[in-house]
Amino acid sequence: MQSSVSQPLLKAALWDMDGTIVDTEPYWIEAEHALVAAHGGQWSHEKAMQLVGQSLVFSAGLLQEAGVRLERREIIDTLTQHVIRQVRESVPWRPGARELLEDLHTAGIRCVLVTMSEAPLAREIVASLPRPYFDFLVTGDTVTQGKPHPEAYLTAVSLLQEQDPDLGLHHCVALEDSEPGVAAAVASGVPTVAIPHIVPLPHDPRRAMWDTLEGRTVADLEELVALRHEFPDATFGQAPAAQEPVHG
Repeated sequence: MQSSVSQPLLKAALWDMDGTIVDTEPYWIEAEHALVAAHGGQWSHEKAMQLVGQSLVFSAGLLQEAGVRLERREIIDTLTQHVIRQVRESVPWRPGARELLEDLHTAGIRCVLVTMSEAPLAREIVASLPRPYFDFLVTGDTVTQGKPHPEAYLTAVSLLQEQDPDLGLHHCVALEDSEPGVAAAVASGVPTVAIPHIVPLPHDPRRAMWDTLEGRTVADLEELVALRHEFPDATFGQAPAAQEPVHG
């Protein structure tokens, strides 16, 4: 038992971006409101919440239903360019995200960005970080099926395995804030931490729940991965009272 515990079980962290590393959801919502209004429609907070964590193709479809008379590709490009302009003015980092990225970098733990945003925005955010923390970027325009489908996370693991064939799902941990993102990570089989932000998450014992990344370290992630490694069928039991989102 001692020899298995001493093995470096945590090899990679798979990071969602919007809502997990950066608080860009208000930028997306602002862009949605402006686009719908430009086409004579109205966009509600409730409708905006339906898009949090979803693929941009899915989001574009709902915006078309709200009256936006553009092709989905045009909608995606318009929204993305708006958010990029906002990010260039100010990057709204989520609490503890950059610190945990630095801790992982120091420990030699590989990181992959797994986001439904497309590559131009993802590259903008990554370029704002002090170091090249991410080995790969898996973006919404590089997968066929967006979250909540697990394809993006399985793609991330596959890319890591090309350089480390011994790496498995149980050597990774996923960090997510939204219901579609958490569902995708859990469905992939990667141990998952939910850090809810804009939208409350339903209770789900298949993943861990943290209020924030602030103060979290590699040791916290290693503990979760070690637990899943030792007890593959274990669940993370949170009391219902712990399901309140934390707004940054």
